[in-house]
Amino acid sequence: MARIGLSPYLGYLIVEENFNLALGIFALAGLTDLLDGYIARNWANQKSVLGSALDPLADKILISVLYISLTYAGLLPVALTAMVILRDIVLIAAVFHIRYKTVPPPRTVSKYFNPCYATAQLKPMAISKANTAVQLVLVAASLAAPVFHYIDSLFLQVLWYITAFTTTASAYSYYRYGKRTVDILNHKN
Repeated sequence: MARIGLSPYLGYLIVEENFNLALGIFALAGLTDLLDGYIARNWANQKSVLGSALDPLADKILISVLYISLTYAGLLPVALTAMVILRDIVLIAAVFHIRYKTVPPPRTVSKYFNPCYATAQLKPMAISKANTAVQLVLVAASLAAPVFHYIDSLFLQVLWYITAFTTTASAYSYYRYGKRTVDILNHKN
């Protein structure tokens, strides 16, 4: 929830070119993500259906807001941001489609949007996890660029290409192997 709540404020800070504070808050958002994952893996009864739905949603919201804001600020290329956002839109549409297909009749709005009523479990692919990590590294490096004065560096340009590659590879792997990443859960009405 913290990452979702911090996302619009982070976007505002970037658009207003307050990169020092944005970098600090981005680091805080990263720490909340690490802490959330650590708690869910290491303490009994800390995993929840709602949490497993909110975590990737928070990642998508944070990454989308940051990429759009960084592009607006002139720190990321438009084509790369379009690629990242388009991939996420397609994945989200696929999740909605899977949800529609797996909610048993009668399909009501409340049943469809109830995150505690799990009908399918998605297992992210290794390339998708690597892609998210690369995308976040690029965000961190791009936020740090105006703070530490390396905006036009070869390092950032190489990261752009690596991010484009992992984003494309992840999109292709979901297209090619997507059915293997979904476990349909059986529910009785």
